[in-house]
Amino acid sequence: MKRKADDNATKATNGSAKKQATESGGIQSRFREGLFDPAIVKSYANDYAKSGPYLHTVVSELMNGDLLRSVRSEITENIHFTPKETDIYKIHQSGDLANLDGLPASALEKLPSLLKLRDALYGEDFRKWVSEVSGAGPLSGKKTDMAVNVYVPGCHLLCHDDVIGTRRVSYILYLTDPDKPWKAEWGGALRLYPTDEVKGENGKKYKLPKAEWSKVIPPAWNQLSFFTVQPGESFHDVEEVYKRVEGEAEDDGGRVRMAISGWFHIPQEGEEGFEPGLEEKLAERSSLQQLQGKADQFDEPQHQWASLEEVDAKDDEDAEPELTEEDLAFLIKFMTPNYLTPDTVEELNELFTEECLLQLTNFLSDKFSKKLKESLEGGQADELSWATSRPPHKHRYQYLQAQSQVSENNGTEASPLRQILDELLPSSAFQKWLALVTGSKPKRASVLARRFRKSLDYQLAQGYGGDEPQLEYTLCVTPTSGWGAEEEGAEQENGDSSKTKKKQQAEAEEEDNVGGYELYMAGEDDGDDNEDGGSDDGVNIPPNVQSATGAGQRRSAKKKKADPAVYQAAGDDEDDGILFSNPAGWNTMSIVLRDKGTLKFVKYVSQAAPGDRFDFTGCVEIEPTEDDEDDEE
Repeated sequence: MKRKADDNATKATNGSAKKQATESGGIQSRFREGLFDPAIVKSYANDYAKSGPYLHTVVSELMNGDLLRSVRSEITENIHFTPKETDIYKIHQSGDLANLDGLPASALEKLPSLLKLRDALYGEDFRKWVSEVSGAGPLSGKKTDMAVNVYVPGCHLLCHDDVIGTRRVSYILYLTDPDKPWKAEWGGALRLYPTDEVKGENGKKYKLPKAEWSKVIPPAWNQLSFFTVQPGESFHDVEEVYKRVEGEAEDDGGRVRMAISGWFHIPQEGEEGFEPGLEEKLAERSSLQQLQGKADQFDEPQHQWASLEEVDAKDDEDAEPELTEEDLAFLIKFMTPNYLTPDTVEELNELFTEECLLQLTNFLSDKFSKKLKESLEGGQADELSWATSRPPHKHRYQYLQAQSQVSENNGTEASPLRQILDELLPSSAFQKWLALVTGSKPKRASVLARRFRKSLDYQLAQGYGGDEPQLEYTLCVTPTSGWGAEEEGAEQENGDSSKTKKKQQAEAEEEDNVGGYELYMAGEDDGDDNEDGGSDDGVNIPPNVQSATGAGQRRSAKKKKADPAVYQAAGDDEDDGILFSNPAGWNTMSIVLRDKGTLKFVKYVSQAAPGDRFDFTGCVEIEPTEDDEDDEE
């Protein structure tokens, strides 16, 4: 996000340049008494230099209290907030406060205290104060960059590092209710992530954020937090603001986390400290460039590709594979028998050929699904050795990978979850069935079991960069209800995904969104081959909407039934880019043919969710079809 301010913006707000020059004492009076004392500045600088996991500080009672109360009142009474939701955040956001001078006089008259605050924050005295404390170097007074973000229960901002453009210092000034002190258990904290230094295959060193934060800074009235923006290091998030527990009697004021967020930028041309070419150098060092390079070699988990037994049909290359009696006997231990009948397989194949998508309910048999559900509800999943994915600016969830050799476990039967992961999904019988219903020829496959914990986990939008389409499937086995994936009727049971999709998107969604849904959407038609483009710069928001979260520009969201946070850049009557949405649910299988550039994510699971999302997800490389080969020619 890049904003421009007129050179004369500050002059227009407070009168002539001469008047401003003589009002330094007046500007300092807008801050708390003693803030600019040399001893205070030195104390903050010493603390800043010793801070971790990266350079930051917290300043209590930054502003004059009366001024800030007036600012809060003006914002509450006069500024409009727009709800926004993407894969990385859910917030209510104001317009651009940097360019307040462009407002008509009638509007400016309603915001005198806010103007005083902006000019104080970007005035020479405070910029010098921040520069001395942080050691970050000179800061621009021309390029102002700020907005008001409001987090109410359910709102959040996931992990990112703020490295965009010319940002040098990031800050948050809290405007929470001064008469109802914020409690840490309400959430909304700024959380800072430590990093590990790792060496890549090319010998270069990279900083990789750990899966979880190490520093928690809860909101507080009139509190300023700021940190130096550092590529690949200044990773942080904003904890979800949690809903009030049912039956809780305390008056919490609605838990409204209001804050002014913004950045101090490097000096612009004509300002003291301006360095020609510095902006380009910063771009080269940015973490976005790392993500587009070879840093994904450190992603966890990595695909564990397993070559598949050749799914041939005797000696006829054009014939379809056949499920043998042995295959059927194996599959029927897990799958609903109806999905194994020739008529159903043929029907599913026709549907997939037409839509490149299948959505199946009751995929696992009644007997096996009952055993699996009892296992999950009984806490057996907690006993398994889950690992945690990283880096958190791409994803965070717990996962298990298939074991190539299933141990006998001293004669004890493996858990139902491990049976699916280690026996059913990697089996040649399942690959044959997959080949039959999709009309494809699988070459190799990778499979995971995943657990998305509520108030913790997500997968940010990422693109698929392979030259050939690949099959992807998700078997969702979330045992709790209340996710917006209630029974959709016989059409879905019989694999009629088109009717299901229309039903999912038929009505506006009124109830709160708890996340946890998987969503596929079309990528941008800009020829960008970046596989990770969806996470920071590939999922663009519309040109007339701005993002002031620090996470970059992203596509906005619109609520629809069963797709409570549908990404949409188009108008209501235009294509919204949504290809497929898969809410967390019980015993549902989705199969998708994914093309290059198609984006996919799993939305952050709110604390208000009825439980954790459990699923199995697999990707299958397939032989190119004759049509694909003709297209290449």
